[in-house]
Amino acid sequence: MNKIMIWFKRPEVVIWLKFCLFVAVIFLSYKLSKLVLSRFVYKILAKTKNKRDDLLIKNKVFDAIILLIPGIIVYYFVNLFPKVEVYGKKFAFIYLTVVFTLIISRFLDFCNDLYNTFKISKDRPIKGYIQLFKLFIYIIGAIFVIAYLLDKSPWGILSGIGALTAVVLIIFKDTILSFVASLQINAYGLLKVGDWIEMPAFGADGDVIDISLHVVKVQNFDKTIVTIPTFKFLDHSFKNWRGMYETGARRIKRSILIDQSSVRFLSPEEVSRLKNIRLLQDYLDRKEKELARANAQNQDRMVLNGRYLTNLGTYRAYVANYLQRHPRVVKGLTMLVRHLQPEANKGLPLEVYCFVDETRWTEYEAIQADIFDHLLAALPFFGLRAYQRNALVDKRDKQAEAFVWTENN
Repeated sequence: MNKIMIWFKRPEVVIWLKFCLFVAVIFLSYKLSKLVLSRFVYKILAKTKNKRDDLLIKNKVFDAIILLIPGIIVYYFVNLFPKVEVYGKKFAFIYLTVVFTLIISRFLDFCNDLYNTFKISKDRPIKGYIQLFKLFIYIIGAIFVIAYLLDKSPWGILSGIGALTAVVLIIFKDTILSFVASLQINAYGLLKVGDWIEMPAFGADGDVIDISLHVVKVQNFDKTIVTIPTFKFLDHSFKNWRGMYETGARRIKRSILIDQSSVRFLSPEEVSRLKNIRLLQDYLDRKEKELARANAQNQDRMVLNGRYLTNLGTYRAYVANYLQRHPRVVKGLTMLVRHLQPEANKGLPLEVYCFVDETRWTEYEAIQADIFDHLLAALPFFGLRAYQRNALVDKRDKQAEAFVWTENN
């Protein structure tokens, strides 16, 4: 027993026992703080009605604060070990500087998440500025650590860095350009999270899911993610579909290709039959009076010497009236039905240009398909054919057209 007591009293053993006890105190203080945090603080915050304080838990701000405890203990009690006191304090100072930097970084993340809970965050994101400020904090923390290790003033190191401005500009060129781009993007409202953009130069066609200091992430409709440097938005054009959503209307711009060989004048009998179509009754009555006045001096009744209705012109009027009466077509926006320049092997394009009151992709495509289903099915009523390359029009087609007229009369 005496030998054991004597062994414990040996100086080197005492030092090791003190060191082990010191480490145990540091470990237990950290664990006890974590226990108090998880058992009390987190539970209290989780029970509050305000969900914004949950963002402190999400960003682990309190976990970072707890990391200060071991550093503080080491810094103030390392003098129990005189031989390593200098090194211990240096280590504790560096550790505390890093932890302080981590706390500020996590607090800034919390501020960004808190800001994102407000509506204005969609139009004016601050993530890029937060990241820039975090970068500044990291640089300041690194300068303080280096200055402490070299036993020099931080201002002296900063002045030395100032002399290397050109090198710094080269190293942080992309960061500076991205920061300038972020300022312009926010100032002019060019981009925000949730916007649908097209940027062919980078293969982007989808929704913006994140805007940071250095990159903008776009999730394409095929669920791939494109990462675009922020500063590239200054020297590359891109299309933003936000205006479509804000207007609440989406454009239809599509053509029906008409077989030009099927375009002809309408006979009086055909005009009479077309009057059974309600959408054309007013139009045909008005045109008949107008054409009667125009043809009053035409004695020979030669078609080309007067003015007469054509099947394509009448069909175009029908399409325009159909769009005017359609419940999903927006009446206050541009609406027209026009001819486009015919091209070789492409027929005569009859373009429908209008807006529908639907911006969701699936519903929009369904409305567009319904409109063109009807317009294509209406072609035979006017003696028109859709153009199809190498398509053969035989007797069966003519019989089908005759059958349609018979059934409707």
